[in-house]
Amino acid sequence: NASVKRARQVLGLFFQFMKFGLFTFGGGWSIVAQMQQEFVEKRGWITEEELLDFTSVARSLPGIMIANTSLIFGYHMAGVPGALLTALGTVLPPLVIISVISAFYAAFRDNRIVSLVLKGMQAGVAAVIASVVITMATGVLRQKRVLPVCIMLGTFAASAFLNVNVVICILACA
Repeated sequence: NASVKRARQVLGLFFQFMKFGLFTFGGGWSIVAQMQQEFVEKRGWITEEELLDFTSVARSLPGIMIANTSLIFGYHMAGVPGALLTALGTVLPPLVIISVISAFYAAFRDNRIVSLVLKGMQAGVAAVIASVVITMATGVLRQKRVLPVCIMLGTFAASAFLNVNVVICILACA
């Protein structure tokens, strides 16, 4: 019955990532915040450092950061089937939603209520992303290692003030 248990785990991961994709607005970093809450704090399946490692690797790969993160996490938890189903669970809801919205784009484009709702969502997403950045930066600072702190601060400065792509900064430091 180990195969039944593994199938349940993989399907559970699929539905969890589908929930992230369906109910989390704001892109990759807001889903990372949900992953942190669900898999680090609530279930204890991974540590904050592992999540930071997953997202760091995912950002350095080509493609969508959260799809890459879900692939890495799924592989970590359940091998190739876990990787495939977590990635599918992540991208399927937005794909369906965007397909429906694009079919009715003209009606949504000029709707004042929809515009106001999206503005409100931007404020919420900004708060979620700020929370993730603070939590992850605190983890790096707690290590009290000079090189990671310098890389973090240098990457932030290059991105914020010089409009340099963060991936280029990371590759330059590697």
